[in-house]
Amino acid sequence: MKFARRIIFTTVLAVVGVFFALPLTWLILAPFDGHPTMAVKWPRWTLSNFRRLLDNPYAMGSIRNSLIIALGTMAVVVVLGTLASYALSRVRIPGRDGLLYGMLLLSSIVTGTAAMVPTFQLMNAIGLINTHTGVILVLAGGLLPTVVFILKDFMDSVPKSYEESARLCGAGPGRILADVVIPVARPGIAFVAIWAVVQVWGNFLVPYLLLRDPGSQPAAVVMYTFYTESGQADLRLISVFALVFAVPVLLIYFFVNRRFGFRFYGGIKS
Repeated sequence: MKFARRIIFTTVLAVVGVFFALPLTWLILAPFDGHPTMAVKWPRWTLSNFRRLLDNPYAMGSIRNSLIIALGTMAVVVVLGTLASYALSRVRIPGRDGLLYGMLLLSSIVTGTAAMVPTFQLMNAIGLINTHTGVILVLAGGLLPTVVFILKDFMDSVPKSYEESARLCGAGPGRILADVVIPVARPGIAFVAIWAVVQVWGNFLVPYLLLRDPGSQPAAVVMYTFYTESGQADLRLISVFALVFAVPVLLIYFFVNRRFGFRFYGGIKS
């Protein structure tokens, strides 16, 4: 009986593994196939798809736009999230925990789709339609509650004795934050930084809503336009662009994993 359960368990794991491996296999093989289809098959090796990608007037520029939006959003949420989480960790205010959970709950309920119309009207009123700044601010606003919630736990884990020692040496609040708190909480900051990039990198709705100029649209939006003259999805262009689109996030992951190893410490405290 135990042997039979082990066989069933191994079979289920194998099926699940194949289920997740098939899309990745297609992502790797299809860009090098002269005639890719939705099926996973051995390709007819060619590099013509990459030349076709370079000939597209918006493809490579959209990767640059995605980097601008992702890194800009990451910078905003890391700076503001670090300052807000440190303040909430050290200053005792009535209803602090309720405020944190309320922000987290509202950010989960009021999604981008639900706030689409007021977001567009607000950005139009302040003149940020068709600008990367407007997209960055909207995306950062949606991510900040979660970032503050996560970083506050890391700030709580920094011993206050470190700050007291620095204060005795004459350090001010800004110096303490920069030289004492941030180095200790650096793994948590690295985590929210890469998490913010991943969340923004594939975002479609907000850039599609706010950016009208094809030359300023990110890759997730430009990919939506890859169709042939007959109206069919251009799999040759989509497959190679999907591979190029995935490379920056993979590089960021391996860099952060090599630098920090994702061995983050901290836990949710009541």
